[in-house]
Amino acid sequence: MAVEQRKGDALIEACRTGDSRAVRELAPTPEDLAARDEHGWSPLDWAAGGGDPVTTSVLLDAGADPTAVTGDGRTPYEIALAAGRREVAGMLREHAGQQPGGWAPYCRAYPLSALRAYRGWPSEAEKSARGGPPDGEAIGYVHDDFTVTTSMWPGEDVLLAEVTPEWKRFCSRELGFAVPDDLDLIPAASGRTDEREAR
Repeated sequence: MAVEQRKGDALIEACRTGDSRAVRELAPTPEDLAARDEHGWSPLDWAAGGGDPVTTSVLLDAGADPTAVTGDGRTPYEIALAAGRREVAGMLREHAGQQPGGWAPYCRAYPLSALRAYRGWPSEAEKSARGGPPDGEAIGYVHDDFTVTTSMWPGEDVLLAEVTPEWKRFCSRELGFAVPDDLDLIPAASGRTDEREAR
């Protein structure tokens, strides 16, 4: 029992410090990978929070479960996301077979003049749902389903309901519209780095 405890402690410490070489040398078993420390965290939880992609990869290759949850219900992916560890969060999401978590409902405002640049913009949309012709400064909201309204609420005051592949391409290419992904929560220049040297 004491030997197993020492190995478990050494594994947790190696994961906390990003020592992927030590993790490999410890050759963790499925039981080692599933073990929790006094904080309720597994080795993979520590690697995810630390943001070390090499250690995370070693643990996943050894059979660590990327969907296991801590005592407070968080997965390693959620830990990496909260810690601002984009690369590791992406690895964990992919390894778990999860789809990107888009925000829904979601909408983004654009000047109607920008929306009118679409060659298929419906002429009936030139009159707002409120009855008057929209001026150049009026706003239209493109929603996660690519419909357009004059309200930020989906389905209310609809200007464009017929969504076509051409409209989706216009929104993506010309407007730069995309529904944010969970990883977009992580600032690009957060002052943190995911890269550590393998020790």
